[in-house]
Amino acid sequence: MIKDLQLRISLKEEKIPNILLIKSAENLGMSRDKISGIKVLRKSIDARKPKIILNYKVAVYINEPVPEKSEYTFDYKDVSKAKPIHIIGFGPAGIYAALRCIELGFKPIVLERGKNVQDRRRDLKAINQDHFVNEDSNYCFGEGGAGTYSDGKLYTRSLKRGDVRRIFENLVFHGATDQILVDAHPHIGTNKLPKVVTNIRETILKYGGEVHFETRVTDFKIKNNKIQAIQLLNGEELSANRVILATGHSARDIYYLLHKKKIALEAKSFAMGVRVEHPQHIIDSIQYHCTGQRDELLPAASYSLVQQVNNRGVYSFCMCPGGFIVPAATANGEVVVNGMSPSRRNNQFANSGIVVELNVERDFPKYEHFGVLKGLEYQKDLERLAFTAGGRTQSAPAQRLTDFVEGRLSSDLNSTSYQPGLKSAPLHSLLPKLIGGNLRQGFKAFGEKMKGYYTAEANVVGVESRTSSPVSIPRNENLEHPEIEGLFPCGEGGGYAGGIVSAAMDGERCAEAAVIGL
Repeated sequence: MIKDLQLRISLKEEKIPNILLIKSAENLGMSRDKISGIKVLRKSIDARKPKIILNYKVAVYINEPVPEKSEYTFDYKDVSKAKPIHIIGFGPAGIYAALRCIELGFKPIVLERGKNVQDRRRDLKAINQDHFVNEDSNYCFGEGGAGTYSDGKLYTRSLKRGDVRRIFENLVFHGATDQILVDAHPHIGTNKLPKVVTNIRETILKYGGEVHFETRVTDFKIKNNKIQAIQLLNGEELSANRVILATGHSARDIYYLLHKKKIALEAKSFAMGVRVEHPQHIIDSIQYHCTGQRDELLPAASYSLVQQVNNRGVYSFCMCPGGFIVPAATANGEVVVNGMSPSRRNNQFANSGIVVELNVERDFPKYEHFGVLKGLEYQKDLERLAFTAGGRTQSAPAQRLTDFVEGRLSSDLNSTSYQPGLKSAPLHSLLPKLIGGNLRQGFKAFGEKMKGYYTAEANVVGVESRTSSPVSIPRNENLEHPEIEGLFPCGEGGGYAGGIVSAAMDGERCAEAAVIGL
């Protein structure tokens, strides 16, 4: 017999050996020796009150063994001689599309403009130390996509898009810790995710798929509104009749290419703002009600904030406890910041994007002449502005949080995790009022919600501009572009995902759609 239980464990109780067994037996009113095992299904922290509680959902096995193997299996087969599906991009959407193709008996041929995870490291070092951006290999482009070197957070609200558990189980199958199956806010960590991604690539190659790095797609050959071939930067042309387009939200050249070829695109609302960075101990003290160091059983504290300001949302995005701010530009001449955390989340800083909702229908009147690309051009202009304000390097413009809100230039800045460095700049006046003004009000409100959050010990760093794509690529009910047969827009670049897990699920769905009729 198996019984599912909800258990509430205090931090003091958590330190008692076999506490889950003890609590389960008490809850069921039975002897402990009748319980053959306990499997933790979910674990979360309730820190709303000073007495912090760990919430466990457990399966209690009574007089029967706990199963050792997962109920999920991945039936990969040799597809070396099977019909091909071309996949452009090897981020979460492209990776899971490729794996699903193999399960379905089709050969994925992946074309990735960037480098493999190991070779990417040199290009990331060049951004941080030399302020040089390789436009094909950076924090956004390369094996694993943006998530590989910017955190690997797996939390998603997209529970209706597919089987979330299957996505997690596949990551565990390829070497991720099984703790991601349990945690309410699962996270792999930038230091561990590259190995998982490498293992996935090895699976794809083992079963006959192909993965081609440093292979940028520059054009599509289309005849009678059908995909015929893919053209590469080196001039090579590949015949193709099924293409999954999983290029991510920063592959602007793809949007320009489609627009030039008069293939339908749509302008899309998105959000932009800044990164705010606090010493981690401040966030810990607020969230865990502690004055000194947090309890050793507790992870670095995170937060989630949202406030309506002038009828638009101002909210936290991609919060990274115990993490780093990283340079996420994809071209020289722009500054973009993002956040990441190592698996232990043990850095001394906490950072989060704080962004403002932007409505593409009404917020960019001066950019209307760009048509569907108006949001993209607005985004680019702010990134160029940040580059200039940062000193025309990858140094980022910054202010102390209180100075930003009160409208004065910071005479000095706090220490930071951002390796290229910070430059004091009047972000409060440089950012458009639409963003800066609403952020200033939002920060005041956040300070009321989290006493101690509004502090001169925090830096505001600009700009956080790549929350999602400002362009979407339409598709019909068959997940195919409504005008171009054989083209399947996918993941964040198509406008159909908002993170690693939702992109992975969309990749699987697009693979299932692309193989129909082959």
